[in-house]
Amino acid sequence: MDPLSDVLRFVDLTGGVFMDAEFTEPWSVSGKVAPGLFQPYIIEPEYIVGFHYVVEGAFLLTLDNGSCWHIRTGELVMLPRNDLHILGSAGGLASIGVGALMHTRGVSGMARIVHGGGGPRTRMVCGFVGGNAQLHPLLANLPPVMTLTLAALPSGDWIARTFAYAARTFADDDPGAATVMAKMAELLFVEAVRRYLAALPREETGWLAGLRDPAIGRALSLMHVRLNEDWTADALAREVNLSRSTFADHFTALIGVPPMRYLLNWRMQVAMQKLRKTRRTIAQIAFEVGYESEAAFTRAFRRECGVPPAAWRKGISPE
Repeated sequence: MDPLSDVLRFVDLTGGVFMDAEFTEPWSVSGKVAPGLFQPYIIEPEYIVGFHYVVEGAFLLTLDNGSCWHIRTGELVMLPRNDLHILGSAGGLASIGVGALMHTRGVSGMARIVHGGGGPRTRMVCGFVGGNAQLHPLLANLPPVMTLTLAALPSGDWIARTFAYAARTFADDDPGAATVMAKMAELLFVEAVRRYLAALPREETGWLAGLRDPAIGRALSLMHVRLNEDWTADALAREVNLSRSTFADHFTALIGVPPMRYLLNWRMQVAMQKLRKTRRTIAQIAFEVGYESEAAFTRAFRRECGVPPAAWRKGISPE
């Protein structure tokens, strides 16, 4: 299995579809995937990638910094950091918050929007792909917007037809269609990431470039997948068939920090997520992130975060 697949196996990747929208020109709305958009029907994941699939028509997607993308029929657009964005028939139009336009319908509780000035129609389905803290390094290194033309993918005609059919039946309040679209969105997110990785320049550095590198990618996946193992730089180097010095130098050059510093940072991120989102004891969390004792974990956490884990869980910040 490749390093990307190794990492994604442990992110609890999930998907959801929460809205069917129909707009007529001129129109412009703003929003992002927020708990109020899909609760109580879908449980909110730790990290969210919003997406829109264009069933008919086209729109302009604009971010706060002014960057914009033209999205057309049969295209899927994903926002890996779930940034606030504007969708519209053209730029420069006054926007309405999408939450003010939504209403729910049918037994599924999915949302519906019909809005606009009565001109040419655009129809889209909106949803999300999400996961746990393990997904964060990947999302943090992706661009703010990623697009996929479904028909251009391997077996793309079949994927496009299936997705379009599910979108049509989703509009008729078919809960099975929502499930199909959600699962396909998960697969398409992975495909979008693979395509982005493949297109990275050979001289690129950073987490994604490391993931693409055979040795460093393998080391990253080992640290993520077997987080509670007693890793050393020597042990990781042996696993990827490199000398310790070659491995450490290559890892640092690509990722920007030595392997043991990366592992420590990642353990602290996962620990904070578990402290925030679970009721596990400090001792349980210590074991899950690779510490032999609660005391050793507490010392490391205090050193890195400024307060002991119990205090951090209660919301006490360092001075």
